[in-house]
Amino acid sequence: MDLNYDDNAKIIKALSDGNRLKIIDILSCGEKCACDILDHFDFTQPTLSHHMKVLMECGIVDCRKDGLWSYYSLNSSNCNKLILFIMNLVTDTDDCICKDKSKCECK
Repeated sequence: MDLNYDDNAKIIKALSDGNRLKIIDILSCGEKCACDILDHFDFTQPTLSHHMKVLMECGIVDCRKDGLWSYYSLNSSNCNKLILFIMNLVTDTDDCICKDKSKCECK
């Protein structure tokens, strides 16, 4: 399995903010309008826009425009890839990087 360390590090960095984790939790219930997300926070719309931009840039959140409104949802494919990445990272598997002796520097 190609673990894409750099791509996943970008997602993990985006999720290292408590407000963004809360946004992910809100979106786990389904697509939400920006105004509905904002109701859960004590910050301004520009701050929400910044958080949403970070989450969209790393591919974990999608945006759909409908007139003046923006609707956000989780990108389930990328969320599942992240879950698999973390599971592979913390699980001893047959294709574990340390089991490939050609990659081991301490022969």
